[in-house]
Amino acid sequence: MAEKLDGEIVNADAFQLYRGLEVISAAPSECEKSQVPHHLYGVLEPSTAADAGSYLQLARPVIADVQARGKTPIIAGGSGLYLKFLTHGPAPLPTADVALRAQLEARPLADLVAELEALDPVEAARTALQNRRFVSRALEICILSGGQASSLRDGWQAQTAQLAAHLRGYVIQRGRPDLHARIASRTHAMLEGGAIAEVAALTGVSTNCEKAIGVREIRALVAGEIDRATCEERINAATRQYAKRQESWFRRELWLQPIPM
Repeated sequence: MAEKLDGEIVNADAFQLYRGLEVISAAPSECEKSQVPHHLYGVLEPSTAADAGSYLQLARPVIADVQARGKTPIIAGGSGLYLKFLTHGPAPLPTADVALRAQLEARPLADLVAELEALDPVEAARTALQNRRFVSRALEICILSGGQASSLRDGWQAQTAQLAAHLRGYVIQRGRPDLHARIASRTHAMLEGGAIAEVAALTGVSTNCEKAIGVREIRALVAGEIDRATCEERINAATRQYAKRQESWFRRELWLQPIPM
């Protein structure tokens, strides 16, 4: 696509931003990067904390520079929230309040649900009320904003709907058997291709960097807590679960056009 559109590729994968995670994050190879310009790959130390907001600050000037040179930026990657921030911007919701969150955490879930239903029945009706984290966050927004989480979220969705109409994006879709076979093949190749040494060399990594699939499993292998076959199956299982969450996320992004493979 980049070659056809005279484009340059800009990373939108949370873990490919990091140096030292090239194998487990499936970062582009040097051969691939030599074909067209690639941006935002391996630009952060593993100890650096990053989130969707900091990614947005990294990506915007890079994309602007690509466009200023008359090229087409091709944003590639599967980190849904990072893409959402890039395309729609952050939702205008109050940030988390540590003290309030601690107070909510100390209360029974049923109590939180009752208060949310009283303050914002619309949001309560569309929230998975058995999920404490979802309920707490919705209630936190109501309390901190002095309004309703549903109104804030719906207003933001309406504002960004017009923007989404001008976006063009694609999601590659694969059948479940093919997807699972490719995941298994990828995991095996990863373990054979230096992932164990890569993870063993990681020290002082940030909390979000720790979440990369393969880090926890390979550390357990290196520590002798599990064998190689168990490590491989755990990575496969975690990757299948992540792929399922990606499918659900991108299905909700109606501006993305599915491409069956």
